[in-house]
This record gives sequence, C-alpha cells and structure tokens, in this order.
Amino acid sequence: MEHEDFAADAAMFAHLRAMWREHDPEPAGLVDRMVAAVAVEDLTREYALLTMVEGEYAEVRGEGDTSTLQFSDGETSVPLHVTVTEDGDRRIDGWVDAAAVAVRLVQGDHERGTEPGEHGRFAFDGVRAGLTRVRLTVRGVGDEVREFQTPQFEV
Repeated sequence: MEHEDFAADAAMFAHLRAMWREHDPEPAGLVDRMVAAVAVEDLTREYALLTMVEGEYAEVRGEGDTSTLQFSDGETSVPLHVTVTEDGDRRIDGWVDAAAVAVRLVQGDHERGTEPGEHGRFAFDGVRAGLTRVRLTVRGVGDEVREFQTPQFEV
C-alpha cells in the first residue's frame, strides 16, 4: 500500500510540475540568481576583514610572543591582542566598538563566554594554541541585536 501511495504522490507532483512549467514557467536564470543571492548573503554574514595592525605593532609579525589582529565588517570593529603566557597558553585581550551584549571564544567544539566590560573590553585567559574564532552579540542602531564573528585565526 505504501508503494502505491508513493507512486500516486509522485505522479501527482509530476503532473503539477508540468502544469506550472506550462502556465507559469520559472524566469530564465532564476536558479543561478538564487544560488548567487544565497552565496552573497553567506559572504555578508561571514565576512570580516582581518588585518595585522601596522605601525608600532609591525614587529609582532615574527615569531614573537604577541600579535595584534583587527577584524571589521564595516559596522563593528574588534582589535585583539594575543599574548603567549609563561605556561604556553594564550591570553586574548579584545575591545569592541559596539555595545556588546555577549562575547564568546570558540575553538573547535569548545566554546566559552565572558562578559564585556566598560568600553567594550573583554579578555580570555588560558586559551590553548589552535584555530580560534570570536563571536559577539552586539546592539546596534535602534537596539537591533545582531551577531558578529571573526573568521578563524591561529593563536
């Protein structure tokens, strides 16, 4: 009985597809435009510019114990200062120029949060070396809450 129901449903859906293609066909290029629109939306959500901070911090590009990174998506900027501690772990000090509601540090499946302080300052101690991402929930214009996340970076 299930096989008959499935066959009947498949035949009905095939008939509906044929009817709609004849009476209201999809516009040429619709599928390509939709794929492009979804890809752009993903890029917009994921995109954050990563730069090494120039000037007085230029020397940290070597094998030193500190580095300074800056991420921005055009609305929110987040500079991060990464320091290698005596025990080999890292300390990450960050600042966000938007009203941060929550700050999370993500490494693989491990995620932990901290409360942003005055002037958007936050810090994470005991960070293991590896790929890392910072996720923030920020309050924007008109109290709109949105997510900001950095691309992964190595600490």
